[in-house]
Amino acid sequence: MSRKKGLPPVPEELKDFRNFVYIVWEFLGLPDPTPVQYDICSFLQNGPRRRTICAFRGVGKSFLTSAYAVWKLLLDPQQNILVVSASKTRADDFSTFTQRLIWEMPILAHLKPEESQRTSKIAFDVGPAKAAHAPSVKSVGITGQLTGSRADLIISDDSESLNNAATQGQRDKLAELVKEFEAIIKPGGEIVFLGTPQTDAGSLYHSLPDRGYTTRIWPARYPTGALRKRYGDTLAEKVEAELKSNPELVGEPTDPRRFNAVELDEREASYGRSGFAQQFMLDPSLEDENRFPLKVRDLIVMDIDPDKAPENLIWSGSTDYIVPELPNVSFAGDHFHKPMAIDGEWLPYSGSVMAVDPAGRGTDETSYSIVKVLNGIMYIQECAGIAGGYGKDVLEKLANEAKRYKVNLVLVESNFGDGMFLELLKPYLRKIFPVTTEEVRHNIQKQKRIIDTLEPVMNQHKLVISPRLIQSDYESTMDLPPEKQNQYRLIHQLTRISRDKNSLAHDDRLDALSMAVGYWVQAAGLEATERMAQRREELLDRELENIMNTSPIGTDNKPPTWM
Repeated sequence: MSRKKGLPPVPEELKDFRNFVYIVWEFLGLPDPTPVQYDICSFLQNGPRRRTICAFRGVGKSFLTSAYAVWKLLLDPQQNILVVSASKTRADDFSTFTQRLIWEMPILAHLKPEESQRTSKIAFDVGPAKAAHAPSVKSVGITGQLTGSRADLIISDDSESLNNAATQGQRDKLAELVKEFEAIIKPGGEIVFLGTPQTDAGSLYHSLPDRGYTTRIWPARYPTGALRKRYGDTLAEKVEAELKSNPELVGEPTDPRRFNAVELDEREASYGRSGFAQQFMLDPSLEDENRFPLKVRDLIVMDIDPDKAPENLIWSGSTDYIVPELPNVSFAGDHFHKPMAIDGEWLPYSGSVMAVDPAGRGTDETSYSIVKVLNGIMYIQECAGIAGGYGKDVLEKLANEAKRYKVNLVLVESNFGDGMFLELLKPYLRKIFPVTTEEVRHNIQKQKRIIDTLEPVMNQHKLVISPRLIQSDYESTMDLPPEKQNQYRLIHQLTRISRDKNSLAHDDRLDALSMAVGYWVQAAGLEATERMAQRREELLDRELENIMNTSPIGTDNKPPTWM
């Protein structure tokens, strides 16, 4: 018998989602919901139509949102709800829990599907729902069949995971997949993301605010000032207000009924500092600290002369030497630093090399880097990319740059085209700037090679870049779509490369830089201070030799006299 008519009215008190959660928790035999859980409930019910919930692991955000899906159906059985997760299994678990609440809770008995309706755990109807193509609740993996679905509420539960967000290519693919939500959602519908950012390097959750989503973060401990600054305006208002009223709360549990201080300490010891920061403080920066080893703070930023450089530069990590005015696309908290001191005389460079990484694929750039060296310190004179592959304009540009910076050697990667690019370049070099050329072939995984080349040089603060180059690198991609601009920038490539294969969508400029630096790595083995001492000894020897030649010891060089 149909139950579509005569639905029981929803009690007024159950129109507050927090009250419904209290009843669900009581039915499940769970302790009363905590203040943090109630705060998440309020954001679910009253937040904007596009919202993101990032809460510490174990707070029950998936349980709460399953209850939210049931509550929405209780208020309006005609709703269509789509549950999406990184894996089909997780999405199915979400919908199964939702279905069991409907089947087992007495106050939801009227929502049980009828015999003629869908009853699958992965796609089911509620009893009062009218016939429709879309089921009342459907679950699907993020890479599953999204096209053709329609929904009033889309719940994306942990759509980003380590398995699908490790590389830039994977993150780009994920970002494109979730765009499909906009085609699925009905007018006036809601999209709710639940998750934990897996990385600072282009996490889906960090990009959502630019798409119009409002994010709220509930960390397990009251955050420090530095972490609050990283959260920006995303920290839950409840947590922010409590900190303002009592600053002594920093470091204390935000939800002691869920996890007290001892429990959090134990979990931090078990997870490790970086894992705990990611999973419980929603801060992946410590994880990224180890995963992405190249930092702009290890560079030295100063104006670079094309012909000469100081004998030595002294770096300092003090905040007194931060260069704040430059555009910086590295991670939050990673700053450019100017030298603390410039030591010795300014001398001509001992060598200059140009490295070229020819375009290998359709969207790649032909990139080049020019690096000069003095006393083991390397100065990046230029590093840029040229759209196009083997055309005349590209070849002329490279030859003119070699002439402009008076390079001694041009290195060309031969992995693509089996040396063809160098043969095409040679006539332009002979005409514009005759110079020695050399092919370079690599047989080590690219990401490992680049990091192994640059990391020790940067850790010793022997790589110098100019403010002009940082600015021009930033501006060089402004004509590209916003989502592509950073991918081609040297500084972004430098700070986002990891040892994972294909960790970057594009690495052309960085690869050219690593080739040039790699050529000079042996020169970096001799400390600048030792070179200075060696040069002082040479000057002293030369001076002593001059004295010996002009006024030998034991003579006064006076003309002979009879007196």
